[in-house]
Amino acid sequence: MTDDLSDVAVVGGGPAGLVAALLARSHGVSVTLVAPKTPPRDERTVAMLGASVDILKQTGIWPAVESKAAPLRTMRIVDATRRLIRAPLVEFHAYEVEREAFGYNIPNAVLIAALDEAIDQAGIERATGFASDIQPADDAVTVVTADGREIRSKLLGAADGRRSKARDAAGLTVRSWSYPQAALVVNIAHSRPHDDVSTEFHTETGPFTIVPMPGLHSAIVCVESPAEAERLSKLDDEALAAEFERRSRSIVGKITIVGSRQVFPLSGQTARHFAARRIALIGEAAHVFPPIGAQGLNLGLRDAAAFAAAVGDHRDDPGSADALATYDKARAGDILSRTTAVDALNRTLLTDFLPVQAMRGIGLYAIDRLPKLKRLVMRQGLTPHL
Repeated sequence: MTDDLSDVAVVGGGPAGLVAALLARSHGVSVTLVAPKTPPRDERTVAMLGASVDILKQTGIWPAVESKAAPLRTMRIVDATRRLIRAPLVEFHAYEVEREAFGYNIPNAVLIAALDEAIDQAGIERATGFASDIQPADDAVTVVTADGREIRSKLLGAADGRRSKARDAAGLTVRSWSYPQAALVVNIAHSRPHDDVSTEFHTETGPFTIVPMPGLHSAIVCVESPAEAERLSKLDDEALAAEFERRSRSIVGKITIVGSRQVFPLSGQTARHFAARRIALIGEAAHVFPPIGAQGLNLGLRDAAAFAAAVGDHRDDPGSADALATYDKARAGDILSRTTAVDALNRTLLTDFLPVQAMRGIGLYAIDRLPKLKRLVMRQGLTPHL
């Protein structure tokens, strides 16, 4: 069965895809969302920084998630390596750039549930299933779902993840790389208040990060070698809590493990171009990199905003060559600069090359001691200007 031609279709039910569909719909075009609608079971949280909070407010969901989110008022970097040249402790305070908070840490399940409800209220048509085939043509893109339904649209937003079928259909290639690391993600309760401070301990194997959640709760992202991450994930709750207390230097007091553990191998991937053949890449279809500095999903939301802006500027044919060129140009600088910066920072933690360690230490020292530079770094992290 073939549906009537819609202006925009979005494939993918993650936050970036849902936001792209909502913002595109706000320009008055017809939108179809192709994604299974299942209750989110992901226990991870997402740190929404600066511009991302503004984007979520545009979707209208902010009142539904604000009460379940924890503000991030201070970002602290601690050099916990045992190397000869170490960086100083650096703290970034939101008040230094006249903000109440850098952003908010939100449970992923809460965010997706609120976006799902907004999708239902916005008049967006749903095709609740996985895309089994994607067929671009000169005048439209056809998405075939697993149950045989066909959805045709002038523009397709590919928010279908790092193994994107839509990206393959568009003929867009990627550059991929891997890291000798995996991330162990766990939620915790603790005896001391976190005071809205997110602390990132930099170690020889990667960052160990404590991100505030509401009340006496936080999320931990522990980046280690794959073998060590797997070993830690199999410890009993008491042993794992003791290990986290040691690594965190007890800054949040006694720790209790809450919920399950998740382990994710770390890799990187960037598309060489971000739009072609009436298909535009959004989120992990366009870029993948390690969980350092909370940049991944924030970059994906900026993809969603740029996607909707291109739709708004080309309502007659949002999948035209001009519209795709507008989107590709709008995203290239932001994506490539963020990917390069996060990759470089991660590799400086892993290297034993003394000059690189020295450069990292000097850079953080300069940021800490030069207020204008510090404010520039903070503003660039919140709302990029390219």
